[in-house]
Amino acid sequence: MHLGVSQRDTFDFKLRCSAIVNSNLFMRTFKKNTFRFSIALAFLILALLIYGWYQLTQPWTGSLPSKPAASSANDPPRTATFADPAALSRYVHSLAGQHANRQVEHPKRLEAAAKYIEAEIKALDLISESQAFEAEGDTYRNIIIKLGPATKDVTVIGAHYDVAGDQPGADDNASGVAGLLELARLLKAQTLKRRVELVFYTNEEPPFFRTPFMGSAIHAASLKSRGDHASLMLSLECIGYFNDEPGSQTHPVRLLDAIYPTVGNFIALVGYYEDGKVARRVKTAMQAATWLPIHSINAPGFIVGIDFSDHLNYHNEGFVGMMLTDTAFFRNKAYHTPQDTADRLDYVRMAEVVNAAKAAVLMHTKSRQHPIPREWKK
Repeated sequence: MHLGVSQRDTFDFKLRCSAIVNSNLFMRTFKKNTFRFSIALAFLILALLIYGWYQLTQPWTGSLPSKPAASSANDPPRTATFADPAALSRYVHSLAGQHANRQVEHPKRLEAAAKYIEAEIKALDLISESQAFEAEGDTYRNIIIKLGPATKDVTVIGAHYDVAGDQPGADDNASGVAGLLELARLLKAQTLKRRVELVFYTNEEPPFFRTPFMGSAIHAASLKSRGDHASLMLSLECIGYFNDEPGSQTHPVRLLDAIYPTVGNFIALVGYYEDGKVARRVKTAMQAATWLPIHSINAPGFIVGIDFSDHLNYHNEGFVGMMLTDTAFFRNKAYHTPQDTADRLDYVRMAEVVNAAKAAVLMHTKSRQHPIPREWKK
């Protein structure tokens, strides 16, 4: 077809108009789709943030019980079923006083502390076992109390009794040892359906931290070698220091200041990200048993502080390991110093930590929702 000049101009004009219209339609469609995509992306990011927060903090596990009313002379003693602050104080003062500097460079003092723990266990009318092992030419030992029937599923509660250098080690970790002794007294009266092992570890502190010669590494490996499974391990690591001053609590990542309190008046349940479901059940049981605030974090092990105790060795063996702690150096400025003394601890709140731990043990040993061992999933 042959077009004249005016016809060609008209045709070109129509083509340009059509292109402009199509371009405008494309831009309107693009903008509309971009807006929809942006909204969808924003909702996705918000959902991921909410999910991450939920997995990290395990919220909504129940309201705080009120503090118990003052008892009268006719009431039965609370210490029959609850932790005794006076007993906790006595244990800590002995360990941080007479048995200060209980560390690898003073093997006689370390052994004296072990014998003190054995004597207190005997005074509770309980039997303990000694788990001895060699490390760099010296002999060290864990002390173990076994409660309940001999089942393949084991709940482990542990606390290390050694200290880092020459210091009293009241909060780190005479408090954990004291808590474990009181927990032994409370659990002795319970009818347990599964095996519970209370373990007093040696060699948690340097130079053996993160080595196979940690007492907890020896115990965790022994469980695995005999075919037992620790469906829950709780490490009592620094459980006695509290501070009600604003700004007294710090966190490993500044971002966490927006999620967790900045006042050091709570106890923390610390675990690995993959153990969030177990942590939620443990936290729920604990929160129902105490008026003390409990906050939890389940995060990857590379986050500073997540694996800073004996529970790391149970995690390494494929078990569920968690830590119950006042957060140590994130709150207590006397951590690993000669100022870590018995007079700085709060024994009433420490007793609440023990009550919470007892509730967790009783819940877990009765629960049928134990996780399948990781190696069984392979």
